[in-house]
Amino acid sequence: MLRSCSRFTENKRLPKQVRNDRWLSVGRIVGASGVTGWVKLISFTAPARNVLDYSPWRIVQSGGGEHTVKVLAGKRTGEALAAKLEGVVGRDSALALKGSEIQVLRSQLPDLSSTEYYWADLEGLSVATEQGVALGTVQGLLETGANDVLVVVVGERERLIPYIRGQVVRKVDLASGVITVDWDPEF
Repeated sequence: MLRSCSRFTENKRLPKQVRNDRWLSVGRIVGASGVTGWVKLISFTAPARNVLDYSPWRIVQSGGGEHTVKVLAGKRTGEALAAKLEGVVGRDSALALKGSEIQVLRSQLPDLSSTEYYWADLEGLSVATEQGVALGTVQGLLETGANDVLVVVVGERERLIPYIRGQVVRKVDLASGVITVDWDPEF
């Protein structure tokens, strides 16, 4: 089973140093919510509200600056989410963060069972057929209604391979960095 926490996330079987040192994108600040310094955001976590459970956040501003902030409170505002961040006082202060990426450390995410993976575990892994034919590298994942899809790229070629465990995805070996699939290399 895949878990999308930021279109990317963590697995407890990775070495502790890797888990603790890696920052993952879990959302983006898209504006201000009200006049008291709340920021409006979009979440890359599933469910979306989970982004509000992580603190602190590293805020990476589009201009290149970054800083860590504590999340003081979070709420749903209509269709959007909003968060009150330490040190963000007033609408202008919140608007100054518009466009910033929200990141958390891998170690902040819940551990998963040995059959579950966050998307970040799979990005960058090599993909090969059961016969050992290299298909490329996972560049990302897409969420569809039926199942998630691996975006596998080699050179200019892109393959969309459904993440159907047992049928298409035969084995995920994080230690060796390879996903083995039952897939026609010509497709």
